[in-house]
Amino acid sequence: MNIILFCDPVIRQNLLPLTFTRPVSEIRVGILTITQKWEQHAGATVSFLTETYLQEKYSINQSHENIYVNGTLLPNEAILAEIKKLKIGEALYCDDTLLAFNGDNLELHSISEMVEASSSKKNNCDVEHHMVRELWDIFLLNGEQIRKDYEVITAGRQSQPVNDKHTIVYNEENIFIEEGVKIRAAILNAENGPIYLGKNSQIHEGAVIKGPFSLGEGSNVNVGGKMRGDVSIGPYCKIGGEVAASVIFGYTNKGHEGYLGNSVLGEWINIGADTNTSNLKNNYAEVKIWNYAKGGFKNTGQQFCGLIMGDHSKCGINTMFNTGTVVGVSANIFGPGFPRNFIPSFSWGGAAGFETFALRKAYEVADKVMERRNIHFNDQEKDILKKVFEDTQQYRVWDKKA
Repeated sequence: MNIILFCDPVIRQNLLPLTFTRPVSEIRVGILTITQKWEQHAGATVSFLTETYLQEKYSINQSHENIYVNGTLLPNEAILAEIKKLKIGEALYCDDTLLAFNGDNLELHSISEMVEASSSKKNNCDVEHHMVRELWDIFLLNGEQIRKDYEVITAGRQSQPVNDKHTIVYNEENIFIEEGVKIRAAILNAENGPIYLGKNSQIHEGAVIKGPFSLGEGSNVNVGGKMRGDVSIGPYCKIGGEVAASVIFGYTNKGHEGYLGNSVLGEWINIGADTNTSNLKNNYAEVKIWNYAKGGFKNTGQQFCGLIMGDHSKCGINTMFNTGTVVGVSANIFGPGFPRNFIPSFSWGGAAGFETFALRKAYEVADKVMERRNIHFNDQEKDILKKVFEDTQQYRVWDKKA
């Protein structure tokens, strides 16, 4: 079985700006990305059928027994069994949403081709399953996904011991520590959920960690960091201050004091010192956030929703984000006051107003930031940012006034 994770064209729009720069399955929810979850459950490497401008970086591997799976579908044993039952040409649907299609040896070159090919033989899915359909699903599902990923990752394996005599541990049997982890004078409380510490990660002095919590390879929780549960940190991040019910994809720094709650941050982001996000309105009303598919603000149905920030964006010290703020790709936010709660990609400014962050300048910053992690900012990355710059021009309304 050759699994190809496809980007559902409708759901992808709801997951912008995070999906401007990645296929939907590269979203992290729990310890793993959705891609990694399918690799674990299927026991095989998977590939992608995504937007044309992303396809070069995220390649597709088509052979025989091609099974196309919705990249927002979270795997479990029941749904995997249903997919394996599909005969050639059959598709698994939930209402109008395509979950999986047995394309066998068909070589499909676009998502529209795949959707059309799957429309003739429909089977209805009647087993429990979960999908990441909306941005807020990422942090709502995160705690439970940490628990499920923890079971898969740690099955039959032995954790490294907590060997620091100054670290206090609660429910140690629910903590898994990979090789190379350093912990110094911290508190690890896994009574409400598991704690997973990835290879060569570090928990610095005075940090307080409550589960469910996961820390990716090479990442750091800085001195005095307060991780309040339902928090996932991807690889090579530096995290400090107070974080609750939030997901950080990877290669992102929020190293200083300040609150981040019910939020999702992409990659290559830097959050300035003492930046705070509001995740609850003063009137306790349900939060509305910008939705690209609607072209306007959409009610989340949630009382708590903080910051959604796309890749390569930055904010200066003491930035204040309103409840339910959506920031695009390669935006730079700074200055006093609350900036607007929808900040388009390649914006430069703050509450006083915005101008366009020139593409060549964005390239320069991305090159420097990625070089620090020994990752080359290549032509693929440039082409992706260029496409995002062009596709988001309509939202930078100040350009039209100039």
